[in-house]
Amino acid sequence: MPWFVKIEQGIVDKPIFDQFVPAHKAYVQDLIAAGHQAKTGYWSCYGGGMMLFQAESMEAAQAIVARDPLVKNHCVMYQLYEWRVVVE
Repeated sequence: MPWFVKIEQGIVDKPIFDQFVPAHKAYVQDLIAAGHQAKTGYWSCYGGGMMLFQAESMEAAQAIVARDPLVKNHCVMYQLYEWRVVVE
């Protein structure tokens, strides 16, 4: 399965953002359980992060991202890319 990366930037104040972090973490755990090998984290500087995961296609990846609580609740702007692994 191809790898995808969602690079995001927070667009709401931290107290609002933090309300949706538990739901985001639970969503990523669900992705892991479904075989998407998802990983999520944030930049050491304030205001953004990344989610790496596998999906069957760009369309499937877009659907996965659309269900992310941080996206559904308008907490982030993001860009989605297919990541082509060169060396493993």
